[in-house]
Amino acid sequence: MTTSSDSPIQVLLRLMADLRDPVRGCAWDVEQTPATIAPYTIEEAYEVADAVARGDREDLRDELGDLLLQVVFQARMAEEDGAFAFDDVARAITAKLIRRHPHVFAADGTLLPEGSPRRDPAEVEAQWAAIKAQERAAKPVAAPDPLGGVAQALPALMRAEKVSRRAAAYGFDWDDAAQVIAKVREETDEVAEALERGQTGPLVEEIGDLLFAVANLARHAGIDPEAALRDGTLKFERRFRAMAEELHAEGGELGRSDLAAMEAAWGRVKRMEKG
Repeated sequence: MTTSSDSPIQVLLRLMADLRDPVRGCAWDVEQTPATIAPYTIEEAYEVADAVARGDREDLRDELGDLLLQVVFQARMAEEDGAFAFDDVARAITAKLIRRHPHVFAADGTLLPEGSPRRDPAEVEAQWAAIKAQERAAKPVAAPDPLGGVAQALPALMRAEKVSRRAAAYGFDWDDAAQVIAKVREETDEVAEALERGQTGPLVEEIGDLLFAVANLARHAGIDPEAALRDGTLKFERRFRAMAEELHAEGGELGRSDLAAMEAAWGRVKRMEKG
């Protein structure tokens, strides 16, 4: 039961508990588990990113709500199992933010006084990484994992960038982007050799090596490879649609026009985009 004095988050938490009620709740919600809900969490995070990219604030509000629901859902299932509750999630992230921002907060969470030394973004990022490393080292584990903490469920390109960044923190890295370009060329040659041999297994492996090298190149250039690929795909989509319109204007049609006609239309679209 909710009252007019309840905060919006309290209302949402109560609603989730009602949906999970084994007698009066929703049959679909009741049968869910942390594992079955996890894919929805990933999907909702991508929809938040899409709303941000489109600059649609109204849609962003709705997508953030959908993402918040995933947090509330997981927390409710954990509370039912006696593991933790939503408040524990909020307390944990609050403590983490205070701990990882010693340049902003005192240990008790109060803001440091005006005039305290400021750090630039690069210094803050390095400090954050150092504190994370200290936290990992303090956790009781059978053997330290230097690459631990990089989620397996991340998109492959994003995970490649994070793994390579973690390795670079230990000094295992190229000196500059030019050396990475050389590695990309080397991997491209190995892909070509695998293609000539016609063996699927080695080809898959070599293409994986090439993509990993490209992720490293993006990191050295200060570019998010996931965002770069997303933008590249959007550009292709835009040009492909424009190419189809060009063909249609000339009496042609996708699927019936030959490759030469499509390439000619594609070239015109590129020239028009470049002015």
